[in-house]
Amino acid sequence: MNLKNKTAFITGGSKGIGYGIAEALLAQGVNVALTSRDASRAEETLKKIQKTSDAKVKAYTLDVRDYKQQQEVVAKVIADFGAIDFVIANAGIGHFADFETLTPEQWQETIDTNLSGVFYTAKACLESLKETQGYFISISSLAGTNFFPTASAYNASKFGVTGFTQSMMLDVRKHGISVSTIMPGSVSTHFNGNNPEEKLEAEAWKIQKEDIGELVVDLFKMNKRALPSKIEIRPAQPPTK
Repeated sequence: MNLKNKTAFITGGSKGIGYGIAEALLAQGVNVALTSRDASRAEETLKKIQKTSDAKVKAYTLDVRDYKQQQEVVAKVIADFGAIDFVIANAGIGHFADFETLTPEQWQETIDTNLSGVFYTAKACLESLKETQGYFISISSLAGTNFFPTASAYNASKFGVTGFTQSMMLDVRKHGISVSTIMPGSVSTHFNGNNPEEKLEAEAWKIQKEDIGELVVDLFKMNKRALPSKIEIRPAQPPTK
């Protein structure tokens, strides 16, 4: 598939995996609508990323936990770009703590952002995806199938995203909509307070954000008759313990 002049809507596109996907799609001539909960970060990202491609790119302020706000932003994107062909539900957070110290507020924020936020994005974009017979991708995690200590909220949210996305895929494929979930392992991003720029050599073994971007491009270019519905991606050579 030629991706040029298609439009992608990316939540959490101002940094990390979302930014890597935006860069990869812009390089293919895809127009990109990216969001951030932080208005100033959205504008900073827009100024930076506009220089990388001649494709159209706009940034929007969005808290994915708010369904009405999702509907309003999606309406703006459709007004600005005409349609939405690709949706990448990427926005996410992580609160990592032993269950005894994890607070109800941390639990709620994790579930509302990582799970309900993905549902709201899908729901808000559904009619446009029907019209374009488009593609919806959720960014889950290997934590969506493998549990580990101090991650009860994060595991619950990502297990939920994986299950939701696979069930949604079965519901909407009758409309010609493709649905996949990508489940990365360790990725070199700023997630959970990490700062990869300060330790480039130490982070080299991890998946890089551009690797996820390349994967998304490959998925969008596949023949519509084939659908990799759940993709696990992990570092090829993690350090030995």
